[in-house]
Amino acid sequence: MPTILLIESDPTYGASLAGALERDGFAVEWKRDGIDGQAAALTGRHDLIAIGVLHPDLDSLDTLLAIRASGLQGPVVLLGEDSVERRVRALRGGADDYIVKPYHNDEVIARFEVLLRRSGGLTVSLRETTLRVGPIELDLLSRTIRCENRMQPLQPTEFRLMEYMMRNSGQTLTRTRLFEAVWGYHFNPGTNIVDVHVGQLRKKIKGLIQRPLLKTVRGAGYALG
Repeated sequence: MPTILLIESDPTYGASLAGALERDGFAVEWKRDGIDGQAAALTGRHDLIAIGVLHPDLDSLDTLLAIRASGLQGPVVLLGEDSVERRVRALRGGADDYIVKPYHNDEVIARFEVLLRRSGGLTVSLRETTLRVGPIELDLLSRTIRCENRMQPLQPTEFRLMEYMMRNSGQTLTRTRLFEAVWGYHFNPGTNIVDVHVGQLRKKIKGLIQRPLLKTVRGAGYALG
């Protein structure tokens, strides 16, 4: 399992990307400030390092230069502002890629996989093709749920929610945890968006199987399994 070091002080970007990487099978070490991140980077124990910009205590370009000065040759990616000057400085300073914010997690992960294949850190596909909980199977390629010969297509948010719940089946998942994992930013207690999407997902599951697979845990959240 390839290990990614993510150095990112922005909690929204950090939580979203770290969660997406873990769901795709990577081991992630997330450091939230530049000094701790640089210290972790210089241990040389990671297959790829991703660095966000404008840390309050250390700039990403300084961290990049320190990594290359130490002799480490593994892939390093900078995640930052849309600045030609910073992109040029990063690439000339030894970065393997520079990804402009805001970005889509799927594109970032695809770029990471390309760099890992080139460096020998990824020799086979990380991605599973299916997940299963009880009689329900989630197809990660077609983004559908199936039971025997019956199938239900999922909308993008429904798919992310179903995938997260299947990977954490048997656990009681709070609304806050589901919201931050699926939507990628801090939970607003005044929103019912989690309940709405769980309700939509429950209807699709009931179209495949009669017994209640997706349960409400009163006062706590939801559980699948």
